[in-house]
Amino acid sequence: MEVHRPSIVEIKNLNKTYRRGNQVITVLSDITFTIDEGEFLALMGPSGSGKTTLLNLIAGIDKPDSGSVRVGEVEITSLSETELARWRASHVGFIFQFYNLIPVLTAFENVELPLLLTGLSKKERQEHVETALYAVNLSDRMDHYPSQLSGGQQQRVAIARAVVADPTILVADEPTGDLDRVSAREILDLMERLVHELGKTIIMVTHDPRAAEKAHMVRNLEKGVLNNVLS
Repeated sequence: MEVHRPSIVEIKNLNKTYRRGNQVITVLSDITFTIDEGEFLALMGPSGSGKTTLLNLIAGIDKPDSGSVRVGEVEITSLSETELARWRASHVGFIFQFYNLIPVLTAFENVELPLLLTGLSKKERQEHVETALYAVNLSDRMDHYPSQLSGGQQQRVAIARAVVADPTILVADEPTGDLDRVSAREILDLMERLVHELGKTIIMVTHDPRAAEKAHMVRNLEKGVLNNVLS
């Protein structure tokens, strides 16, 4: 019997426009859907379809013109900028295409960064970082700098940084876009493990059909409209 999982993200009647001079451009139009806890969702669609904008709205980086986004028990569209920043720090893990690691910091120090905003002691931070690096199979590289790591290893450090604070959701924007095929497959396998073994919820923007195959569900955006669901 299929077990129903509670929804972790609930999006209702979401609309977003941008102004370009006197022109108003609709980016997202009346988007409504939910994401279940422990789901691996891929957002697909052509360039300019609104995928990254939708991801940013779910992550609390941007605000909609109208509509609502609930993550966990929090209606994030009603939060102030200061409240949003505090909420993101403890509830959202970010995985970017170009890793966004700080070159002068070691892998350990890069992963530790989100924890510096918490009340954890130095010993507790060390334990969290070591656990996260072990989870991505980089325990033997924690003292290496980004320039001493391959692209795939750098992305694994970025994933460790994303999960170290045990966020509510992970958002990934083209996480394999800068990787060769072998490294991309390793990263996708790792993300799949995070879902199946740790129960993480991942929302991933991708152009790559091979990446989307790893997801539980694929939602397609076309000119700002959510037009179909593939599972």
